[in-house]
Amino acid sequence: MGRRAAGVGFCFIAAFLYSARYISAAIFGSGVVSWNADLFNGMLQYVGNSLTTLSVIALAVGIVYLTWAEISK
Repeated sequence: MGRRAAGVGFCFIAAFLYSARYISAAIFGSGVVSWNADLFNGMLQYVGNSLTTLSVIALAVGIVYLTWAEISK
């Protein structure tokens, strides 16, 4: 059960990191009077891609752990 729990944990971390990027951009632009897609894309670029990269890595590790748990069963 340890590998399954670790795999699920990494998948939750990946979801949290992925959503944190969008929440960070929304918080960064919270003082903006009017919103549009180009402005939000600019805010996403300001936040950067590190959260997306870390979420993909965490998701890959989670999938590996879940697969490893199922194979070793």
